[in-house]
Amino acid sequence: MTFSEALTQQRWDDHRYYHHNRVNQALHLVSALSFICAYAFLFVDPFIAVMLAWLVAMPSRQLGHFWFEPHEYDEVNQATHEHKEAIKVGYNLRRKTILLTIWALVPVALLVEPTLFGALTGHTTWYAFAQNVSRVWLVLGFAAVVARSVQLFFIRDVQTGLVWAAKILTDPFHDVKLYRRAPMQALRGEMWEQSGQAAEPSREHLA
Repeated sequence: MTFSEALTQQRWDDHRYYHHNRVNQALHLVSALSFICAYAFLFVDPFIAVMLAWLVAMPSRQLGHFWFEPHEYDEVNQATHEHKEAIKVGYNLRRKTILLTIWALVPVALLVEPTLFGALTGHTTWYAFAQNVSRVWLVLGFAAVVARSVQLFFIRDVQTGLVWAAKILTDPFHDVKLYRRAPMQALRGEMWEQSGQAAEPSREHLA
């Protein structure tokens, strides 16, 4: 596949396997808008950008996966949850749990070791503490993307790793397009995706 085709396939697999529930889709819309704001603030105030990304965008994004998506046999795609987790290109639920655990432990680590073994200037105020947390979270975010991309270079191929990195960075914009109607659909009681039952991307998804 070309880079563009591989990107479309990764997006389609992610959507059809992990985004059946309208509440999850609506939460992804909240997450996407938050990430887009974080992208903008990254060039103005990185502290606000990181806090938006890690305290609003990431929790709202992952909440839907853990609590609203079914983890039993997927009748729509004829796949077990274990199969979907095994073939997940990026962060499956197990890897997400590890990443989010590290994220949650960062403030604890900085309370125990304020300088992070000399990497930071120790905080003297709670605002300085929050600034240090944001710095570590920023590094963690970049490291998570780079580490998984490089890992994919070896366990899959270079293109798969680069495509996944491109997908992650552009997901907020794609999610706004894909899930912009989800809140109203959920309010109308349309709680489950009905159009995603095809095994392959439609022409609309390939566009």
